[in-house]
Amino acid sequence: MTRFGKTWLGIAATTATLAIGGGQAFAQQKELVFGFQCDRTGPTATVGVNLCPGYHDYIALVNSKGGVEGFKIKVIEVDNEYKVPPAIEAHERFKKEGAVIEGLFGTPQTAALNKKLEEDKMVGTAPGFGTSNAADGKRFPFTFPIAASYWSQAGGAIQFAKDKLGGNLKGKKIAYLFYDNPAGKEPMPILEDLAKQEGFELRTFAVPAPGIEMGSQVLDITTRYKPDFIVMHLFGRAPSVAIKELKGKGYPLSKVVGFVWASAEADIVAAGGMGVAEGYNGIQFAGLGKDYQVLKDIEAMYKAQGKPVPKEMDSTAYYNRGVFIAAIHVEAVRNAIKAKGGAAPTSEDVKGGMESVKNFTLGGLVPPMQLSPEDHEGGGWVQIWTVKGGKLVKATEWFQGFRPVIQKQLAADASKS
Repeated sequence: MTRFGKTWLGIAATTATLAIGGGQAFAQQKELVFGFQCDRTGPTATVGVNLCPGYHDYIALVNSKGGVEGFKIKVIEVDNEYKVPPAIEAHERFKKEGAVIEGLFGTPQTAALNKKLEEDKMVGTAPGFGTSNAADGKRFPFTFPIAASYWSQAGGAIQFAKDKLGGNLKGKKIAYLFYDNPAGKEPMPILEDLAKQEGFELRTFAVPAPGIEMGSQVLDITTRYKPDFIVMHLFGRAPSVAIKELKGKGYPLSKVVGFVWASAEADIVAAGGMGVAEGYNGIQFAGLGKDYQVLKDIEAMYKAQGKPVPKEMDSTAYYNRGVFIAAIHVEAVRNAIKAKGGAAPTSEDVKGGMESVKNFTLGGLVPPMQLSPEDHEGGGWVQIWTVKGGKLVKATEWFQGFRPVIQKQLAADASKS
């Protein structure tokens, strides 16, 4: 089989034809194609196997209610295995298939596709990853972070550390434990700027891929550097390893905050469970748990079909993000269709639809999302959730960490181009 022959087109076909009654009926429907990259088999598969079903389930929900403004949605998913060449091939396939929007997966993959998205006038979303300067819609007109970038996550992490340490970071020591690849290095300009501004000492500790061996780094942090706070940017299997290592060395997890890909139930379970991870803090760009109407609607859809609710829904950090990504794709397309008076939109139309998203919250699952031609990130809002009493509990409301610093970095980066 080819790489694409091994993609998850069975899921996509089921999603697209749900509630239509078979292939012949489907052919008579108005249809829009969405492209969606995922990693179900590579180093970040712990994310993909839970996030991507959330995406498909939301699209299935939309199709079960007649689609978006009369158009059924067909999703073509490709497993890029967290590798750049398959990601580029996936983009070319989506373009050939006439996709009007594309969900990206992975920072190296997004960096490789930023220019191609612009050349092909294809909207691509990179929520919570990718290149942070893509928040600047004037420089990256077809790339949409649509959630807190790594720069904004860094600002949120340092703001949280400052609050936890009494409101003053002057003279404090902060360790940055990160996955040694482009994603791990992405937040460093913000961390370095904030170290100067706030007067703390910053020391970085790189963990080589695949991130499952970090005993020496954790030993350096806990016994030699002895920081006042640890900011952790790991993903795949690495977050659970770090939690176990830090716990084993006796470092208080209440003084650790993980970026969004180190903050899921799956990471905590793999580390040994909620009891082991007590006190650990994680950044989120979508709410946790199942107490949201959209998730109840998905559960009801499955029950109406006589099917069990999928187990992936239990991994709410990743599953909920998949639902959010699908929902904002649909919202952008809906805006574009309405702007064209009901006609099928091009991806360039969908760009305008995405830039018209206003006060989109998905029933409280995400902060009030407001995008514009200038801001493709939506403000960089984050929440902190903490392991407390055997469960993840919300520790903060939505907030923006050091937003002026992020905006200054965006302006400085633009001036270099």
